[in-house]
Amino acid sequence: MKKILVSALFIGASMAVHAQKINLGKAAGVVSKGASALTFSNADAVKLSKESVDYMDKNNPVAGPKDPYTVRLNKLFAKHKSQDGLNLNYKVYKVSDINAFACADGSVRVFSSLMDIMTDDELLAVIGHEIGHVKNEDTKDAIKSAYLKAAALDAASSASSTVANLSESQIGKMANAFLDASHNKKQENQADDYSYDFMKSNGYNVVGAYTAFKKLALLSEGSTQSKFQKMFNSHPDSNKRAEAIKKRAEKDGLWKDPGTVSLPKTKLTK
Repeated sequence: MKKILVSALFIGASMAVHAQKINLGKAAGVVSKGASALTFSNADAVKLSKESVDYMDKNNPVAGPKDPYTVRLNKLFAKHKSQDGLNLNYKVYKVSDINAFACADGSVRVFSSLMDIMTDDELLAVIGHEIGHVKNEDTKDAIKSAYLKAAALDAASSASSTVANLSESQIGKMANAFLDASHNKKQENQADDYSYDFMKSNGYNVVGAYTAFKKLALLSEGSTQSKFQKMFNSHPDSNKRAEAIKKRAEKDGLWKDPGTVSLPKTKLTK
């Protein structure tokens, strides 16, 4: 199975041995009524996103309520289940990929291996970024594209008022296509701005956004570079994104030099 490339802030890496890779399972049974490709509404995006996330939840190990990953995530984000007009739900996938994503239905999924290398402030910044993609409707565009791919629709047939139903096999394909989606640089920069504003307005340490990008940059260097090259070629440079955060923090009087940023040698989730 491919590594996840969703919401384009983090990309998979095999740094954890305790978890399996993300899995989309085998298809069988459930049917979706589909959505109009031509007049694709927010309601359509919510419906199809929920189907995709429900499918992924069934096919991946989800941390239980007493699991240290769940406990930590709830501690950080319990008060953000209703955020900026969005109703959000959070879960942790215990997988080796380093990533997080959010969907149009308000589902936020954080991967355990991401939590292993990110501090609380960095996780707040990462998930703030993902919420930004939902609020800016970037995830609506992503699920629409994924739906069209799953239903095998071309530009001509997508304009039809008759839209194909999706089998569970197609839902699996849609989930995979959604996870393979990437946002453009403008969308990424807007989500970065949203993350910074989220951190600032809630009184969190905005430098966490800077150090998160610095860690992402470290993941793209050296022996791992070729593994990440495709993603980093299509998205803004992580060091440049970190510097943009630094400039905003300096302007706002919120900058505190974190010193040298490095990847932790032991897991940060206990």
